[in-house]
Amino acid sequence: MTRRLAVVTAGLRLPSSTRLLADRLAEAARRELERLGAETDITVIEVRDHAHDLVNHLLAGYPAPELEAVLGTVARADGVIAVTPTFTGSYNGLFKMFFDCLDDTALTDTPVLVAATGGTGRHSLVLEHALRPMFAYLHAVAVPTGVFAAPEDWGGGDAGQASLADRIARAAGELAREVDRRDGPAVTDPYDDPTPFDRMLQGG
Repeated sequence: MTRRLAVVTAGLRLPSSTRLLADRLAEAARRELERLGAETDITVIEVRDHAHDLVNHLLAGYPAPELEAVLGTVARADGVIAVTPTFTGSYNGLFKMFFDCLDDTALTDTPVLVAATGGTGRHSLVLEHALRPMFAYLHAVAVPTGVFAAPEDWGGGDAGQASLADRIARAAGELAREVDRRDGPAVTDPYDDPTPFDRMLQGG
């Protein structure tokens, strides 16, 4: 069975530590799913590439074809890895806009691994006071371990890098197990069963 993972990363620059963390989480999740016997199809979504379309969608209510395809990728995913940089003690605006444009039911019962980067470890609570409440509202299943990476985790010597590697491995294992024990998402196309025009005229 092939499992689909959508990786949503909202870094503003390329390269970025946010994308680096997203890639490491995705690779760890791939290894864990393969260990459980599943092939993995991973799609990485750089939110910055869709910034203008996100704004237009919020203003007009209609997504551009490329954005619609990306939102569909997330809705059809067996699991999601969501990574944001920390801005003003919370997720950044692009990250929030992306999930604002997603249908409220798109992530229902979908396993999600939450992660963030920041300039100091003091911002690590962003996982608990910002990301988890948002995904709880969307009825997603956030795995117990979130991953926050500060500069000292990347360049703080062997101890810092080993600690980050351990958190990545633990979170990826939790995501893989949640994905493995679930059936794939049932995504319905509203055009499969359209309401007849005469019934719409009758208000039914």
